[in-house]
Amino acid sequence: MSKLSLAAIAFVVALSGATSAQSADARGACKADYDKFCAGIAPGGGIVACLNGKRDQLSTTCKAALDSRKKK
Repeated sequence: MSKLSLAAIAFVVALSGATSAQSADARGACKADYDKFCAGIAPGGGIVACLNGKRDQLSTTCKAALDSRKKK
């Protein structure tokens, strides 16, 4: 399995605490930010923590998706 496939799987798993629709929204909202700031994070390595650590640099839509995930 390629590193990109593993990273994509990790991203899905990291956001799996949200409902299915919310999870899809969060993946879409944070995809560019993930690619830019956290692409090197291995599965199980804390992708959400990585994104939160770069919060001041994230897009507004990704921040909102992360915030809505915390409310659940």
